[in-house]
Amino acid sequence: MERLKILRKRAGMTQQEIATKLGVDRSTYTKYETGQSEPTFETLQALSNMFDVNVDFLMGGSGRISNKSLSIPVLGDVAAGLPIEAIENIIDYEEITKELAATGEFFALRLRGDSMAPRMCAGDVVIVKRQSDAETGDVAVVLVNGDSATVKTIKKERDGIWLIPNNPAAYTPKFYSRAECIKLPLEIIGIVVELRAKFGGAKK
Repeated sequence: MERLKILRKRAGMTQQEIATKLGVDRSTYTKYETGQSEPTFETLQALSNMFDVNVDFLMGGSGRISNKSLSIPVLGDVAAGLPIEAIENIIDYEEITKELAATGEFFALRLRGDSMAPRMCAGDVVIVKRQSDAETGDVAVVLVNGDSATVKTIKKERDGIWLIPNNPAAYTPKFYSRAECIKLPLEIIGIVVELRAKFGGAKK
């Protein structure tokens, strides 16, 4: 990571000083600069905050230095259709404002399927605030059976919860009783706070 060395020298800091701030030993940090080892996303975020740059810029991308935004990971794909296996490999990064970041923990997901079309389409990215509950009308990321994730509008009832698609012509709402929510289980892992449409065709 050539830019990491440049930023450190620009800040007038030693490798040991940076390592201490990150909570790692100097040899570990040195491997980051030489490219022998890649830092975790949490470490990348700490470095981006330290040097007031975004993660994309640190990784050699075209991202610009910014003091108004933070990078969050795009964690694989989530279904806007039938539930698919939840994937948590980092496939990209998105920027959110520091003001938004200060309100909670956020991550992003790329959509697959068309149950939320035309509002949300395959290939689009949603910004998600991590939380374990949602209100009726919220668009939530829901984990079913512990390993399959889907994006649906939530409707709560006394005896259970509905997962409602935005494309009723192709998909029907699905109801889960309280007992099913516990047995499967069905778990809300976050609510969608922003949609970022991606043009040029969906990624398959």
